[in-house]
Amino acid sequence: MKALLLHDKGLWKDMKVEEIETPSPQKGELLVEVHAVGLNPVDYKTATNGMPAWSYPHILGLDVAGVVVETGEGVTEWKKGDRVVYHGDFTKKGGYAEYAIINAHTVSRIPESVSFEDAAALPTAGYTAYQALHRKLPFDQVNTILIHGGAGGVGGFGVQLAKLAGKTVISTASGHNHEYVKSLGADFVIDYREEDVNAKVLEITNGRGVDAVVDAVSRQSATDSLDALAYMGHMVYIAGAPDFTKIKSFTKVVSYHEIALAAAHQSNDVIAQKDFAVIGDDMLSLLEQGKLDAMLKETIRPEEVPKALSRLSERHVKGKIVAKII
Repeated sequence: MKALLLHDKGLWKDMKVEEIETPSPQKGELLVEVHAVGLNPVDYKTATNGMPAWSYPHILGLDVAGVVVETGEGVTEWKKGDRVVYHGDFTKKGGYAEYAIINAHTVSRIPESVSFEDAAALPTAGYTAYQALHRKLPFDQVNTILIHGGAGGVGGFGVQLAKLAGKTVISTASGHNHEYVKSLGADFVIDYREEDVNAKVLEITNGRGVDAVVDAVSRQSATDSLDALAYMGHMVYIAGAPDFTKIKSFTKVVSYHEIALAAAHQSNDVIAQKDFAVIGDDMLSLLEQGKLDAMLKETIRPEEVPKALSRLSERHVKGKIVAKII
């Protein structure tokens, strides 16, 4: 099969489409003919340093949408021809290829009205946002929420899901993206380059602060955002833990929530992995109903992936980029 091959750590900018052996599904697995793959920062981040579990050449790509072509022993719930999407295990070979392997219990069925490209835009960013809001937060107790990076993947899906749940949503974005983030559902958008984000949050909330913050930017951003939280507030972090010492005990009484989808694969927690399928089913249903925007802004060819990942690494890409394999 043809695949975009990484020949060693740090060489992701030099990846090219080459021939490699087609894998075969083992017990409990599916062989998927790949139609589309979503690009994510985790691609270049893991490829930069490599992983001990990898053998080279390696294949990146976590967010795969395609068609089942073969089932492994014991798989009864899926059959050849089923349209599926999944979030993959980054310790294993991924989806920038004509075929890919995945555990059957992690996949979701793509409705006929949803394209492979839109489906592939969902998993890493969408499932992260969904897990942050609906699995970590006591969402019924959250009325106001600050979601950083509303023009990006996690932030954009987070803004949409929070607004669908009826929350007052504050987000951050560069000035030229404000109207776009508002179109996703944000009630307020703060220009993090030009404004004091925490001061603006306090102004919007009449000095109280927000009930929750979702930060997928950096450790420093998460630390800074602690000042935006109200009493009994919740910090959800994806890109690194904040400096917990910034909040003194018996003051704001903040709760902290870490999000790391990869841990579900690495821990071999089948229940957690099956929840990816549940999350995917719900998000695909929202897509099908027109209640969720996949935020697909660009569709590229496999050979264009390295340059697109370089643009992602500069952290100013709006929405999602998807590579069309077939």
